[in-house]
Amino acid sequence: MPPDRYPSDLTDAQWELIEPILPEPNSGGRPEKHPRREIVNAILHVVRSGCPWRYLPTDLPPWQTVYWYFQQWEQAGVTEAMLTELRVKARRQADRADEPTAGIINSQSVKGADTVGRDSRGYDAGKKVNGRKRFIVTDTTGLLVTVAVLAASWQDRDGAKTALLSAYLTTPIRHVFADQGFAGRLVDWARDTLRTTLEIVRKPADQRGFSVISRRWVVERTLAWLTACRRLARDYERDPAISEAIIRWAAIAGMTRRLTRGGPARRQAKIVCK
Repeated sequence: MPPDRYPSDLTDAQWELIEPILPEPNSGGRPEKHPRREIVNAILHVVRSGCPWRYLPTDLPPWQTVYWYFQQWEQAGVTEAMLTELRVKARRQADRADEPTAGIINSQSVKGADTVGRDSRGYDAGKKVNGRKRFIVTDTTGLLVTVAVLAASWQDRDGAKTALLSAYLTTPIRHVFADQGFAGRLVDWARDTLRTTLEIVRKPADQRGFSVISRRWVVERTLAWLTACRRLARDYERDPAISEAIIRWAAIAGMTRRLTRGGPARRQAKIVCK
């Protein structure tokens, strides 16, 4: 195995977390030409650097091969399984139960590139963004649970239903914290349809300027973690499902770093020169 060439390359410890979750190679056919670790490194390179698939460096497998694996694994639900298993390991590492019972939801509007079709993009009048809107649900430690990507024109109270339903079907989450953008009929819908409590966490009435708001800061931090990947600085994907897959890969990369590091990253202490 060649040494790490790019910061996005997996370490040996990170690869040991991911390798067992990947599906077994097809038996009876031609042996796989490229090591799977190299395929995953190439996917993570695209996610972290933001380069187009066709611009993958030549010392990584051909972009056609990488994208084929990306599509095949997505159709097989590999990223969702990987996300679930890594989240369980991260929660165990933090001395928490394997599955969360409470979550936090938020949305993020991002500009759409010219590759985003008219049928899946919209205009968010509040944020003044023409593109798409990402809805994510995390557990109370900020680990991604589910994601849904829709046109930016969707209101929070309507677009959140997809993400909440996915969380309901795949986890025991029955209490979700949200900001006031999700207030109104969505609270009643979650209670009556999903038997889930949607708790609206509001800003203090006397707040002036910036202030960390209980519960809500966790999901805001997760969005910041995700958009550190340059592929997510805006939406480049023609299919919203591919956008969701890219977000899951970004979360998977973050979880593997967290697990091998022993905990979440901490900001380096400021050095004051006298």
